[in-house]
Amino acid sequence: MDLFESGESRSYGKAERGAEVVASRVPWARFSSWLECVCVVTFDLELGQAIELVYPHDVKLTEKEKTSICYLSFPDSYSGCLGDTQFSFRVRQSVGQKTSWFRDEDAYNRDAPVTLQSLVLVSRLPYVNLFQSLLQLIAPEYFEKLEPCLEAVCNEIDQWPSPVPGQTLNLPVMGVVLQVRIPSRNDKPGASPLKQSYKENLLPAPMVLPTVHELDVFKCFQSILIHSQMLWELMLLGEPVVVMASSPTVSSETVLALISCVSPLKYCCDFRPYFTIHDSEFKEYTTRTQAPPNVILGVTNPFFIKTFQYWPHIIRLGDLKMSGDLPKQVKVKKLAKLKTLDTKPGIYTAYKTFLHKDKALIKRLLKGIQRKRPSEVQSAILRRHFLELTQSFIIPLERYVASLMPLQRAVTPWKNPPQIRSFNQEEFMKTLEHAGPQLTSVLKGDWLGLYRRFFRSPNFDGWYRLRHKEMTQKLECLHLEVICEADLLAWIKDKSEVEIVDLILKLREKLMRAHRQQLPVKEEMLQRLELYIQTIISSLPEDLQAVLRRH
Repeated sequence: MDLFESGESRSYGKAERGAEVVASRVPWARFSSWLECVCVVTFDLELGQAIELVYPHDVKLTEKEKTSICYLSFPDSYSGCLGDTQFSFRVRQSVGQKTSWFRDEDAYNRDAPVTLQSLVLVSRLPYVNLFQSLLQLIAPEYFEKLEPCLEAVCNEIDQWPSPVPGQTLNLPVMGVVLQVRIPSRNDKPGASPLKQSYKENLLPAPMVLPTVHELDVFKCFQSILIHSQMLWELMLLGEPVVVMASSPTVSSETVLALISCVSPLKYCCDFRPYFTIHDSEFKEYTTRTQAPPNVILGVTNPFFIKTFQYWPHIIRLGDLKMSGDLPKQVKVKKLAKLKTLDTKPGIYTAYKTFLHKDKALIKRLLKGIQRKRPSEVQSAILRRHFLELTQSFIIPLERYVASLMPLQRAVTPWKNPPQIRSFNQEEFMKTLEHAGPQLTSVLKGDWLGLYRRFFRSPNFDGWYRLRHKEMTQKLECLHLEVICEADLLAWIKDKSEVEIVDLILKLREKLMRAHRQQLPVKEEMLQRLELYIQTIISSLPEDLQAVLRRH
């Protein structure tokens, strides 16, 4: 690799090695597969907030992005955070007509009598655990050695391998090797966390991160543990929720823990782990002219109690303190009892759960606290419960959607693929009597009512769109397979030139779509189809061949 970094080039026989060579020529290519940039934000009592440094230097942030990062990089004055603190936030990034999201990890607000400093990692990846660990290594060194330290760290990250799903990677930084496993869609839900790999004799021994993205959900839920069933339903239904906490750390971790409890179902609504009155979406999210949006907001400013009085669900948390005893469990209270400033911890909502509480789970977790069971074990129990609950809910939907797929024998080479049947809610509801969640879950309650409410949520819309896309692609793959297995040359023998040209154009469109959509088909199948196209073109008159090959 040193040859290419110094500007010398050399071609290789293997395509994959060639791809690696191309990637190495692009400045900061590997760095940008992990992070967008690193920012240093300074707050001065006289001058206000400003981004002091962005690294790499050629990264361009818009003024709106800079303003958002500046305001969100420091705890609210009401939070009472003293010394170093670390939390997460998200800001919106607009590029043309597309909207994407940054996840930012803010760490180590180094406070001094007159100024505050924040070190911010900006990334599109949701690897909150990895970035928190990274900041714990970088931040103390940076605040002591400043920019040269940051430059050295960024250069190290630029040597990391790309985050390929399913791979276990060793990531060296500042004399430490972080060993991580990148999650994959093919991972078995609830599989054991990463165990240290002994295949390589690494010196120093790697610091193993069991997960790059999962938080300690038990710690986050400890004061609202007995309401975990309600919280799961609110997340499943994409309900508007405000989490009011004493610090950005507590608010951001709680919001991220909440959205993770419906995994492996993708949470399709907006969420802001830390939100302030300076956020660019403040007016959009606090207007009273329309219903509250489907979003979870983590806040620390008591001003929001008055602002969000009309929101349907408000979770007011106290401090998160892990001790031998179970913290006092907050109560469900009426929204009318929500008062400014002196509001006590509680879940302020009129929501009635569709399903009954799992008393056995609560009893098991309480017993674990009495026996001083480690927090990570308690978290694993809670995650397993949420996983089984989500799977019990989703499996009947998956089974029904699979039945909407046309039969394989209906896919023929001479016709367009048959249409996928539309999702019929009432038809689905009838399947629940014999193939509903009661087959896999012991929880009783109004499952039918929960499904009907779910159908109106953004999470159902997002889930169904994804499944429909996957089924459409599967149909495309099946159609390609039967086309490649058909005797196309025999078919064109008695066809007119117009019909043959039409076939060629359709086959080309199929080929282009397969490449464009990156359909999961074997490369040799695509090569065979290309060969068919060329053979059919060769059977036509020369003038027509020339036109088709030109286009």
